[in-house]
Parts: sequence; C-alpha cells; structure tokens
Amino acid sequence: MPMPGNGTADTPYWLAEIAHQGKAPFHNNQDNSTRGRGNSTGEYQVFRNVKNFGAKGDGSVDDTAAINRAISSGERCAPGCQSSTTSPAIIYFPSGTYRVSSPIIDYYYTQIIGNPNSPPVIKAMSNFSAIAVIDGNPYLPGNADHPGGFPGWLPVNLFYRQIRNLVIDVTNVPANSSIQCIHWPTAQASSLQNVEFRMSQAKGNQHHGVFIEEGSGGFLSDLKFTGGLNAVYFGSQQFTVRNCTINNANNAINMVWDWGWTFQSISINNCSVGLNITNTSPTTQTVGSVTFIDSSIANTPVGVLTSHQRNATFTNGSLVLENVQLEIVSAAVQGVDNATILDGTPEGGSSTIAAWAQGHSYTSAKQSAIAGPIPGIQRAKSLLDKTTNKYYTRSKPQYASLPASQFISARAAGAIGDGESDDTQPLQDVFIRAAGQGKIVFLDAGVYRITRTLSIPAGSKIVGEAYPVILSSGTYFANMRDPKPVVQVAKPDEAGCVELSDFIVGTQGAQAGAVVIEWNLGSDVTPSGMWDVHVRIGGFAGSNLQLADCPATPDQNGVVNEKCIGAHTAMYVTKGARGLYMENVWLWTADHDLDDPVFKNITVYSGRGLNMQAEKDVWLFGTSSEHHTLYQYQIASTRALFAGQIQTETAYYQPNPPAPAPFTLDPKFQDPIFPASCSSGQCSGWAVRILDAQDISIYGAGLYSFFDNYNNCQNIGIYNLNTVGATSMVDDADGRSVVSAAENMGVFTANVVVYR
Repeated sequence: MPMPGNGTADTPYWLAEIAHQGKAPFHNNQDNSTRGRGNSTGEYQVFRNVKNFGAKGDGSVDDTAAINRAISSGERCAPGCQSSTTSPAIIYFPSGTYRVSSPIIDYYYTQIIGNPNSPPVIKAMSNFSAIAVIDGNPYLPGNADHPGGFPGWLPVNLFYRQIRNLVIDVTNVPANSSIQCIHWPTAQASSLQNVEFRMSQAKGNQHHGVFIEEGSGGFLSDLKFTGGLNAVYFGSQQFTVRNCTINNANNAINMVWDWGWTFQSISINNCSVGLNITNTSPTTQTVGSVTFIDSSIANTPVGVLTSHQRNATFTNGSLVLENVQLEIVSAAVQGVDNATILDGTPEGGSSTIAAWAQGHSYTSAKQSAIAGPIPGIQRAKSLLDKTTNKYYTRSKPQYASLPASQFISARAAGAIGDGESDDTQPLQDVFIRAAGQGKIVFLDAGVYRITRTLSIPAGSKIVGEAYPVILSSGTYFANMRDPKPVVQVAKPDEAGCVELSDFIVGTQGAQAGAVVIEWNLGSDVTPSGMWDVHVRIGGFAGSNLQLADCPATPDQNGVVNEKCIGAHTAMYVTKGARGLYMENVWLWTADHDLDDPVFKNITVYSGRGLNMQAEKDVWLFGTSSEHHTLYQYQIASTRALFAGQIQTETAYYQPNPPAPAPFTLDPKFQDPIFPASCSSGQCSGWAVRILDAQDISIYGAGLYSFFDNYNNCQNIGIYNLNTVGATSMVDDADGRSVVSAAENMGVFTANVVVYR
C-alpha cells in the first residue's frame, strides 16, 4: 500500500538520480546522432522532473501551470491527437506537496511517477472546480449532435500509460462540490499503482476517487481510498483490480456498466455499501458481470447491492463471490426492495462466503439459473500465499531502497537505441554483466534493434524507461519453419529468478519466424515476474508494419502480403518453465496504425498469442492477447494456473484469409487443426484452447471471439465467461457446442457465471 505522503524532504530515489540518456528516436525533434542526456536545447526530452519546469512542491504556491508544462512541452500527443508512439515521457514528482487549482492533463504515452519513498501529495485547492485533479482523458468541445463533447482520445484506444506513487488530496474542496481525484477512461497497457486518495468524509459529500466511464482496460493495484461518495465509480468493458483498501466511503465500489471485472484482495471497512452493481433497477441493469474474490468487508451494512433477478432471461448482473470475509455486515447480498438474498453476519460477529454466485451456471453442460452457494474452484495449493490462503500476488518492484549505483544504463554500456543501429551485442553484454554483478539493467528510453536472439540469464532484473522497445529485425527471424526467439528468458533447464518491468518487445518488417518472447526459466523458490511488459507486433513507428506497409484489404479475397507476416508467436512458455507471475501484460498484433490520425485498419499477421506449456505454477493477472491467427491463449499440459481477468479479440481480417492461413501448423507448438467444415471452411482463430491441463482456474474472461475447452483436462473452473461474436461459447473436444451464446445474452456479451 502507499507509504505516507506528507510533503517531507525528498528521500533519494534512484529514478531521479540516474543519468537520463533516453531517446525518442522517431520524434521530429530528436537528434539521434548525439549520445548525451537527450535533453539539450531544442531536443526532445523523455524524462521530465516537474521542478525543472517551475513546480515548487512547497505546499504554498499554485503548481498547476508548471506541472502541465512538464507534461505538454515538446510536441507531444495532446488530447485530440488520437494516438502516437513517437513522444513517450516520464513526468517525475519529487516528494513534496503540490497545490493545484485546475486539472493536471495527462497525455498519451505518459508515465506519471512519484517518489515511492515518500509519495508526493497533489492537493486540490479550495477553489478547484473541474472534473478531476488528474484528468486522463479530458472532454473536448462538442457539436449539435454531441453537445456534451468528445473525449480527447477514444477510450478503447488509449494505451500505454501509468500513474504511480502519488497521494491525491481533495479534502480542501467543499464537500458539496463534485470532484474526482483521477478521471481514467483508458484501455490496455494502462495502470494505476501505489496511489492514495484522500476525500471528504462528510455525510452527503460529492467526492470520488477514480472515475472511469468508458474504455477497455486495464489494471489497478495497491490503492488506498479514504472517504468519498464513491471511492471508485467504474464503467468499462473489462478491468482487473487488485490489493485495494477502501475506508469510510458511501459506496466503496459503484459499478456504472461493464462486461467483466475481476476484483482480488479488496479490503472494505466502514462504508454504507461495499459493492453496488444495481445501476438503479433490473430493467436498466448495465453491469454485465463481476468476480470478487479473496477480499473482506467489515462494518458495512450491505456487502453487495444488486438488482439481478434470478428468473430473468438475460444474464445482466452476474456475480461471483469467493473467499470473502465478513465482519459486522447486515446483508451480505441485498436485492431490489431491500430484500436480503444472502444473510450477513450474526450480530456483532463474522463469517466467510466460501463461494456464492448469481447468474447462469453450466455444470456438466447442464444449464441452470442460480443465486446461492456453489462449490468453489478447487485451488491448487502451489498457487496460494502460504499464510493467507489467498492466491499469491506480487506487486511490480520499484527498487525504492536501492541507490542509482545499483543500476547499469543500457546506453552507457554502449547500446544506441536509435531504431537503426544493431544493438544486439551491447544489450547482450550488459544483461550478462548486470546479472553477474547482481545489478539491475536500466533500459533507457529508445528503440533497440536486434538481429539475433537476446538471452536474459537467470538472476536478471531489467526495468525500462518510458516503454523502450526491443525490436527484432532481419533474416534471422524470417523463416516460419525455423522459428527463433527474439528475447529468450533463460536457456532450457535453467533455474533461478528474473524480474522484468516496463518495456515492449516488437518486430520490424517480415518476421515470420519470430517468437517474440520465449520463457524457459524454472523458478521454484520465488516466482519470476513480468510487470507492464508488452508484445507489440506492427502499428508503430519503426516497425515497418504500418498503414503505408500493410493496409487492410477486405475487398481482396485470400490475398496475403508476406511482408506483413510480423511474428510466428507472441509468447511461448516452454515445458520446463515453472513459477511465472505475469501482471498487466498485453500481447497485441496491431489492428490499426497507432500513428495514423484516424485509426485506419491494417492487416498484420501473427501466428500465435500466448502458448503456455509451462510445467506448473503460473499466475496471469490482467493479461490480454489479441488478433493472432490460430489462437489468443493456448494452455497445454500445464498444472496449476490462475488467470483473471483475461481478454481476447480475434484477428479482424479473418476469415479473409481463414485460419490457419498464412501460417503452417507446427507440432512443437501443439497447433489446432481447423476443420474444413467450420463455416464452410471460413475459420477464425480460437480465443482459448485448454488441452491436457490440470487445475486451471479462470476468474473472469472476456473472449471477444471463441472458446475451445479441449480434451483430457482435469479440474477446469471458469467464473464469468463473457463472449462477443461467438455462436458457441464453449465447444467440446469433438467440436460440438456445449454452451450456446443465444441462451446467455446479457450486456452486449453473452455470459456464463460458472462453467465446469
């Protein structure tokens, strides 16, 4: 949880002290010929300390203008530009108290980071009168058709941004004034982490912590809320929220709408309502599904407020509660007309909800409408925290206590990062050197072109600055029949621990044999981790897989541009791998050009999404895999895997050409054989395949395509399965539908609350 932010003197943090040599090589004002700090006069600056732009942080002056200068200077992607990959930035706040009188406007491709050793306080002044202290997507002026205005960026396409290590304080704003601490309608590869929200605790106050009304996210973790009408006010397609504490709010969590949200390790205390999913009435219910696990609700009269009707034909308001501890809660679940659906605790006592659900359930392919206790998912012990019996979690390391001398800069070690030079050997050398010395690689902002496999040895720790890109290039990765890893984490049979955070791995041009990330490492003591590490195939500057290279051609049947085969596999976890923790990881094949002002579609081919053949013990928190040809997730022969929330989309060009084209099937990757009979041979890729696996637990899935539950599996449990565009939600091993979408329609998606 956040450390106290009290405006005290700045405790050293390595990120502020390390030399910043990062580049934005495709920005108009970047001089790639220099090897200096990357912030000379007129040159684009990646790292920006707000105090260098005039902010004082002394708790007395108005710092609004200075902070917004730090964010906006240097031809960046402001609200209205839609998207861009050429202007990344870190906005750094030293410890202190920063008074603001109007919103801090966040920009695209931006990380706002405070000092985690003493998180800075952003304090709204009493005359503050706008939507939010930090506005992550401000509304632009509207027109006659849209008088309410337009968001500055399309929320479902607002990627690659973070806010962490801050305290946001609105207690000086009058309680009857409506204000949000953070306005955050955003999408994949976005996160809030280690943020504290301080709001009015007066009865009837109009303060809100995090407000999300649109989007397709996303990940929130390690947040603390005190006070507010709604600590959080959520509406988005899907999100994962982990490790949050909410005290003294009216509604701890108020859901506006969703398709699927997963909450894990939420602590709610002294609120009026813990989780409100009513959205006013059963007839206007727009909350699709919620999965709420490993959490506690205390001193709160109503644990969950719902308007779901058990006998309704629609599945809106589907809910799963598992391992939820109650203390002094009158009604655990309360429905319309204040009717108690699930009793709370005995007077002054405590109880635990082992597993409870409302919605449509399928057990042994038999459907039933339920609102009551269910057998919980049989949890693999190896996936649990040994002291709490909750699923194991691990927040992204920020190395707050380490000095800058414990980090080795990739650029200082000889890598260029200009998107043109061959950085293979300098990067390989610094990875080996850092691991051998027990130091951390600081991957400065830039685009690092490599022409051979880059191996990450056991013991490595690598942290990126402003989403640097490791970019495969050349003929070494071009042979589909001889795939090669781009980034290889450990050699086969190697054991140890690795920590990777905040960077992107991508491909340049035709790379039909590129396995973008191959993970071989066995971690038997402390799980290894990937946090905010993303695969991006096409659609960005330097990829040579943009609109000019790979335009969508829906009117040309069966035509494949082989120059646009961008990858063989996004991520391959091999059979010897063990103990892998992945959090907020997005494996994306671009469906549009991120640098095109109107999001024109492109057609880039990637064969496989996440191919999971790990031996055992895998955690997937807030992961997504989209637009791959054969499947988005495949789990084969793995024992003990947790996933929630996972999200997929099928490749937009399919079935032109149909799967598996343009790829050849490879037995090593246990590829699916697509039947010629599917839609007259017009096949699309699977969302999820599970085969020969055991103890697979999925806590929330948004599969915007298809799901295939394959053969010889044991103990497969799924909560809140949501699908879009699928006639069949689940097929058996013979390709027969066992769950029909038409029987389970809800808020845009079809939903099944429990599937076994």
